[in-house]
Amino acid sequence: MPSAPNSDTTIRVLVAGGSYAGLAVAVNLLDLHRGVSPRMHPEPFVPEQDWPHIKFHITVVDERDGFMHIVGAPLAMADPAYRDRAWARFKDMTDLQADNLTFVHGSLSHVDCAAKTATILPHGTNQAPTTIEYDYFCAATGYRRVWPVVPQALTYDNYLVETQRHIEDASRATHGVLVVGGGAVGIEMAAELKLVMPHLRVVLAHSRDKLLSSEGLSDECKDVSLQLLHDAGVEVLLNHRLESHERVETADGSAKYSAKFTNGTAMDFSMVIVGVSQSVPATDFLPVAARDEDGKVNIQPNLMLPAEIPNSEYHYCAGDATKWSGIKRCGGAMRAGHLVAMNIHQHVLHNVIDHTPKYGELAEIPAMIVMAVGKKAVWSGPEGTGSGEDVMAKFFGNDLYLSGCLSWIGVKMRQDVQASM
Repeated sequence: MPSAPNSDTTIRVLVAGGSYAGLAVAVNLLDLHRGVSPRMHPEPFVPEQDWPHIKFHITVVDERDGFMHIVGAPLAMADPAYRDRAWARFKDMTDLQADNLTFVHGSLSHVDCAAKTATILPHGTNQAPTTIEYDYFCAATGYRRVWPVVPQALTYDNYLVETQRHIEDASRATHGVLVVGGGAVGIEMAAELKLVMPHLRVVLAHSRDKLLSSEGLSDECKDVSLQLLHDAGVEVLLNHRLESHERVETADGSAKYSAKFTNGTAMDFSMVIVGVSQSVPATDFLPVAARDEDGKVNIQPNLMLPAEIPNSEYHYCAGDATKWSGIKRCGGAMRAGHLVAMNIHQHVLHNVIDHTPKYGELAEIPAMIVMAVGKKAVWSGPEGTGSGEDVMAKFFGNDLYLSGCLSWIGVKMRQDVQASM
C-alpha cells in the first residue's frame, strides 16, 4: 500500500478473531465501506464533505467456524436448547455475507509488522500455511480458555457432540456435582447447572473466605453473590481448597469421585467441574515486544500497538487480550472493536487527504461486573451494588444477552436457521 493512497484504493484489513471485538471491527468497517452510519456509533455518522469514500476489504481469521457467545457458555454446558443457539456459524449470518468480507477458518502463526504480512494456518483441510499481505491489522483473539470453562470444539458439529456429552454426564450425577472455584466462571456454572437440573445436588467450593476473591470488587458484591447462590439452591463451601479428587468404582458398576480438601474435609461426587480459569492470551503470533510477560498486548489509548513496534499505527488490539484496566466484559470488547474501525478510517483519511485524525480512545475502566446467578443477576461498580430478577431482565434479557449481543453487533441469522432454534 503506498504511503498516500488515492480514494480508489481498497484498504485491506486483517482481523484475527471473530468474537465480540473482532466482529465489531468487521461490521463497522462494512458500514464505513457502504457509506452508512457505523452501527455502534452513538450518533448518526456524517462524513465531512471533503472526505473521499474509502473502500475496505476485511478478512476475519478465527479458529472456530462461528461466533460462540462466551457469556452464555455456562448455560450452554447445561441446557441443550440454549446450547444450540449459543454458537452462530459465520456462514449463517446474513449481514456478514458480503463480497468484501472473507472468513477464514484457521489461526495465525506469525505477524510481521514491518512487512505487514501474516501467516495463516488453515483448519479442517490439508492446505498448507499461507502468507497474506494487509494494510491494517487488529488482534482480537482474546484468551485461550480451558475446558470446561468454554467448549474446546472448533466446529459447530463437534461443539454439539462435546457439550451433549457433558450435559448427559451432569444429568446422571446421582452423587451430586462439585464445582471448584468461586470466581465468576464457577459461580455461573454452578448456578446454571442447578437452574436447568434442579434435582441435582450442586456444591461450589472456594478456597477463600469470600467469593470473587481475585477481583477488585466490594465486599457487598461478594456477599450478595453468595446470597444469590443460596437462593438458587447451590451449596457453598468457603475456605475449602481442593487437594485431590480420585475416581472410585462403586459396587453397582458406576463411578464417583472422592474429593479431599486441604482442611481435612472429604466428600463424594459423581462429577467434578474445575471452574478455576487458567486462561492465557492467544497472542503468540505477535512480536514479543508488543506483549507483556503474561502475553497481554500493550496498547496505546487509541488501541494502536506501542510506538516502538514497526508500523504501530497500522496495528491494533481490542478485547480480552489487551493490557488495560477493568474486568473484561463483552460490551467493552465490542466498544473497543468499534473504536478500532473508526480509528483505522481516520488514519486512512490522514493518508489520503492529509486529514487531521481524531482518534477515539479508551478511558480507564474501574472494576465492575454484571453476573447472572440462576434466575437473578448482580451488578456492581463504583456506584454500588444491586441484584434481583429485574437486574437479570435489564442486563441479560431472557437469553443471557445472546439476542441483544447479536443485535448490537448488527448480525441477523438466516431465516431457516432462526426457525430451527
